[in-house]
Amino acid sequence: MTSYRALRVHVTDSGITRAIETRSLDELPDHDVLVRVHWSSMNYKDALSANGHKGISRHYPHTPGIDAAGVVERDRSGRFEPGTEVVVLGFDLGMNTDGGFADYIRVPADWIVTLPDGLSMADSMRLGTAGVTAAYCLEKLLDNGLRASQGPVLVTGATGGVGSIAVHLLATLGYTVTAVTGKPEAHDWLRELGASEILPREALSEPQKKALLAGTYAAAIDTVGDQTLVNILKSLKYGGSVAACGIVGGTKIPAEIYPFILRGVNLLGVASADAPLEARKRVFAKFAKLWSLPKLAGLCDTILLDQVSPRVEAMLAGKIQRRALIDMEAP
Repeated sequence: MTSYRALRVHVTDSGITRAIETRSLDELPDHDVLVRVHWSSMNYKDALSANGHKGISRHYPHTPGIDAAGVVERDRSGRFEPGTEVVVLGFDLGMNTDGGFADYIRVPADWIVTLPDGLSMADSMRLGTAGVTAAYCLEKLLDNGLRASQGPVLVTGATGGVGSIAVHLLATLGYTVTAVTGKPEAHDWLRELGASEILPREALSEPQKKALLAGTYAAAIDTVGDQTLVNILKSLKYGGSVAACGIVGGTKIPAEIYPFILRGVNLLGVASADAPLEARKRVFAKFAKLWSLPKLAGLCDTILLDQVSPRVEAMLAGKIQRRALIDMEAP
């Protein structure tokens, strides 16, 4: 029986341990499609799962990794031919179903997207859940009337996975981007990605007594939430929208109604983990052509499976700037 490598997380009374273990394919979940993983990537949710967070992964030992790209080896459903290059993002992968930090995954056919022409497996993981989330945010803003001529678009958490891809995507499509970050050392990198202006995190994180602030931004993509989101709502132009997709700053919105009834602003929620399969196909097709990102490779560091554990620690400590592309083909 074929064996494979997997990064396993164990949670015991003595603490949390992570180690690369050799497992059998018989130990994978009993789903229809077996995929040989070539590339994965790391998201903040992966770091939480790898640190024993029971709100992300309830059952341990466990293999994290909510993103995986690879080649179909077997499919009991008959929907995918062996050798088909595919991407799996979200759903339950890497949460309570063994994930992409392994040589193999076995998943339901309904979780799988065939890789579109023009997009490599590596680039699909450079994008990963972060890129798909950024794309959903932009689609929501476009559906609510955003145009480049209307003014700057604000992106919070700009050095994170969603934020950095959002900055580069917006700039590539001709939008003026204001990036918000708490990392002064990342300013030059954000300008390389296309940011026209950079604000310190504190510019939006402190409570403001005024019901409305200067209407500066046509739209925003917010990964932070809490007081930052409140100040964004106060700072939107008339009819502006904010796509909210993250809670790194907190889960509450201590807001008043004035931005909504005096400026008609829109608060748009974005959820990517359980988005329909057709939505995933649509945004990957855009990234393959219309939304191709010229500096996508520069958004990521490429690491090996045995480098994932220290990367988890650095990510949880807030020391990571680029996304991590995990090369699962390397020994």
